[in-house]
Formats: sequence, C-alpha cells, structure tokens
Amino acid sequence: MSSTATTATSATTESTAATGLGERPPRIDDPDLSPEARERSWERLGDEQFDVLVIGGGVVGAGAALDAASRGLRVALVEARDFAAGTSSRSSKMFHGGLRYLEQLDFGLVAEALHERELSMSRLAPHLVKPLEFLFPLTHRIWERPYMAAGFVLYDVMGGAKSVPAQKHYTKAGAKRVAPGLKDGALVGGIRYWDTLVDDARHTLTLARTAAAHGATIRNSTEVVGFVREGERVRGVRLRDTETGAETEAKAHSIINATGVWTDQLQSLAGADSGMRVRASKGVHIVVPREKIDSSAALILRTERSVLFVIPWGGHWIIGTTDTDWNLDLAHPAATSSDIEYILGHVNAVLADPITRDDIQGVYAGLRPLLSGSADSTTKLSREHAVLPVAPGMVVVAGGKYTTYRVMAEDAVDAITEFVPTERADGVPRSLTAELPLLGADGYRALENRIPRLAEQWGVGEHTVRHLLDRYGSLATEIVRLAADRPELAAPLEGAEEYLGAEVAYAAQREGALHVEDVLVRRTRVSMEYAHRGASCAEQVASILGDELGWDAERIESEASLYRERVAAELLSQSSGDDNEADSLLRSAPESRPALVESSIHPAGR
Repeated sequence: MSSTATTATSATTESTAATGLGERPPRIDDPDLSPEARERSWERLGDEQFDVLVIGGGVVGAGAALDAASRGLRVALVEARDFAAGTSSRSSKMFHGGLRYLEQLDFGLVAEALHERELSMSRLAPHLVKPLEFLFPLTHRIWERPYMAAGFVLYDVMGGAKSVPAQKHYTKAGAKRVAPGLKDGALVGGIRYWDTLVDDARHTLTLARTAAAHGATIRNSTEVVGFVREGERVRGVRLRDTETGAETEAKAHSIINATGVWTDQLQSLAGADSGMRVRASKGVHIVVPREKIDSSAALILRTERSVLFVIPWGGHWIIGTTDTDWNLDLAHPAATSSDIEYILGHVNAVLADPITRDDIQGVYAGLRPLLSGSADSTTKLSREHAVLPVAPGMVVVAGGKYTTYRVMAEDAVDAITEFVPTERADGVPRSLTAELPLLGADGYRALENRIPRLAEQWGVGEHTVRHLLDRYGSLATEIVRLAADRPELAAPLEGAEEYLGAEVAYAAQREGALHVEDVLVRRTRVSMEYAHRGASCAEQVASILGDELGWDAERIESEASLYRERVAAELLSQSSGDDNEADSLLRSAPESRPALVESSIHPAGR
C-alpha cells in the first residue's frame, strides 16, 4: 500500500499524506445517521411539529421523505426495523422496464418504468444503477422470433434503448457464443436486450441519507404503535424505540403510510380504511458461484407461471423468482425446499451442467405488495400503484414496483399537500426528485474514469476501487479516509474478503447500522454471497460495531450469537417441506431489536 497519495472528493483533488489504505481525502458534508444523530432525532420527533411524517423505511417511504424534504417541507421518517428491512432488500436487484407486462398490454406501466429506469441510470444514481445485458433464448421456430421482436421493438421505442443498445438478434450459434452454458436443445436462437442492475438495499439507504441531507429527520428502530387524533383528523403518531422501549408522540400535519405488505395492519391500527387491500406474494431467489453458469449475459427464461431471471452479481449469479401467496410472518418470509427445487428445476432445464443444492451459496425470500383483486393468482394481480386517503390527514401508498418508487413517492406527497399549511401563494412546490442526484452520484463518473490512478493512489487493486465506487459513489473517499486513519480497518473481513472492515465501521458511524444483521444483510450483502451466510464473520463484525457503538464484551458476543441463531434458523427453514413449517422455524429465532411490540403489527419498509 502506498505511503503518500492524492485523491479526489467529487470533482476536487487534494494532496495529503497517508499510510495504510490510500490517503485522507477531505470530509464530504454528507448526512449524519450516527448514534449521536439518532439521539437528536428522538428529541426532534417528540418536540417538533412536522409537515409530513412517513411510516416505512423502504424504497417508497425513503423516496417520499426525499420528495417532501426537497420541496422544503418539515419531514420525519420512521422505520420499525431497519432501512430496506422488508421487500426493498429482497428484490431481483433490477431497475427494469417490465418487459413481461407488454404481454399484458400494460403499456402505461412499461413506459413509466422505462422512463424511471433511464432517470436513475443516467442522472439520479449512476453509481448504483448499471446497464445489464440480457439474452432471451428462443425455443420455438417460425412464430416466436417475430412475436418477441415486435415486443422488443415496442420496448425500445418506449424508451428501452435510450441509453443502451437496441435489441439484437442471434442465430442459435450466435446465442450459444453469448451463453455457452446453455443446453444445445434449449434454444433455437436468441434476442439480446438491455435492462439495469441495482443493489436495492444500498439504493434505499442512499435515498434515506439523501433525504437527511435535505433536512429530513430519519430514524430506524422506531415503531408506530398508535395514532393521535383530533376528532376524525389524524394529527400524529405514538412511537416506540425498538432498541430501548422508550415511547413518545410525534405531531404532524399529514401522515403517509408507505409500509408495503404491512399496509392493511397500519390501516387497522389507525382505525380507518382506505378500501385498499394488499396481498403479499413471496418471491424466492438463490445465489450460486459465477463459474456455475457459462454466460456473458443475464438470462430471462419463461416459466409456466411467469419468468425466471439469471442475473450476474459480482462473482455470483442470482436466480429467481417464485410467485406464491404468503399469509404468515411478514417480517421474515421463509424459503422452503420446494421453492428452491422449483428454481433449480427450471434453470437446470436449460443448463448443460446442472446446478445442485450443494452449489447454492445464498437464498433469500421477499414479499411483493400487490393490490388485491379478484385474480386467483398473484401473478395476475396489479403492479400498478395507488394513493388513497385513509382519514383526514393520512394517505396510503401501495402496489407498484421498485423501479417506479419515485413516481409513487411523488404521488403520495402530492396527495398530502392539502393538509400542509404554507405561506406560499402557489402552495407547496412541485416535486424536484427527477432532477435531484442521490448522494454519491455527483463526481462519480469522473472518479470512475480515474480507477487505475485511484488504485495507485489508494494503494489497493482496481477491483477494490471499483467495489467502493459502485457501492458508495463519490462518498467512497469517506471509506478510504476512515481506513487511512485506522489502518486495522483497511483489511478485508475474515471469510468475506470482498468487504473491508472500514465498511462496517462506516455503517455504524454514518449509515445508521445498529446490529450485526443490519451490516451483514443490508449494508453489505455478505448474507447472500457467502455459503456461511455471514456466520463466520459475525463475531468480527460485532467487535467492530462494538467499538463504534460502545458495546461491552457481553453485548458483542450476544450480537454475534443472535445473528448466528438467525442464520441457523434460515438454513433449517430452507430444508422444510412447506410454508408453515418454514415459518415456524424462522419464528424460533429471536429478533435483533429487543423492544419491538409483540403483535402482528410490525411496520417495516416497502
């Protein structure tokens, strides 16, 4: 590693002396989700009058907080568990246009999704949303190519080819050159198209931090346990700190319920009803080593229910998803043995070298919040979103898809402006989020162009520079400075060498991480990228967190043990025969947040 170096923070360059991992760039004025800021936010929640209080720290809730804060409103966001603890960390990791919705003639949804995909990839979050090449294997001669080509033409015309190449057609031999790992009899040709890849949990966290940078009060481990009313009007909420059990009341002119699959429970808690119902659909993914599938592009495969994605993820492939009803624990949906076998069966039907259960390094299950209707199958339920009044002063936003989070957030904030007092003659300002880059976006392209120089200056490999830039954007220099100040944090985690100890410390210092689970499941993706699911490095992570959060030796061991118990329960559930058995096994693992209210109402993020 270099002894002296020069670095860039955003678009500026400053020379400093350093030891260990690189140099010491100047501190970026980014938002503070530190333990100290957490204490201040609790005081603000109890003392201030907010214009908007958002319930739910998933992508829609975080997006709504950013939308409202950037309009100049006084905003609070509360989340019972952790940012992206629900659906927003368990998606297929794509900002996608929704190609399959063309077959359902849902042109509006596809056009909207493609517009939002383009915004995020080119302007809002280029460090987090990346172009991704797909191969669609054709399996029928004569009719399938023109049929699919027509769909891809529409996709391209509606915006799918704005910043990425248009569709390209392959013969069977050409498609096999793209994906040599496919069975010879699994295709008769192929079509290439493009979508995008995203680390959903980091994207949601970055939204929340960007909202904080614009003045929003952002707090995880803060559960809504009741509502405050004046007559029919909702005037605030009762809050419980799920770490300590302390309670307070927060006053707000308006409330946005952005809790995804918890929507119905929150409406019940409020004693009001929008008429909207949300149905949870379980989607399971498996993660296998990259060498198990020989392909230079992602794959999209038809199934009898929907589609199956095979998505490159660093040194791995993510394969999924399933689509089945889930009526059990909303906080911890369980993947069963049959879910895993379903995925293996469909992907192995096209692979020359089958994947076995022994090849699986990670498994995760998430819940889609679908607006319920008369359809028997969750696959047919609406992916459109809706914003509806619950009571005077409160609205609910639900449905939709990850890609269209910004539109959902904008619509939700638009819906509450009538409740917000303002001295402006023209009322509450319009949404600015289509023009507002997220933290880490500014300066990212310039740093990306300098990766070889940065590797030399920071004293690390280009792979590490790329890793940091693609997770933090221009804020990567914060990690570098932390490692330079504390050289022991420059080393990779034991058993999870893709990640640095500095990333764990940074998660506690700046990103609101409070538990080992927060770091290994969401701030990093160790839990799905390594066969030990994070158990092998839980103690080391707990020790680093302990240094930042003031834990004693007993607390450090307890935190590591809690995480290992959760991993053991998940592994057992993945061998179970059905949802009920898997759910029971997962429920046996203790919650990391000790003061969650023991009821079925656990608001968490979309």
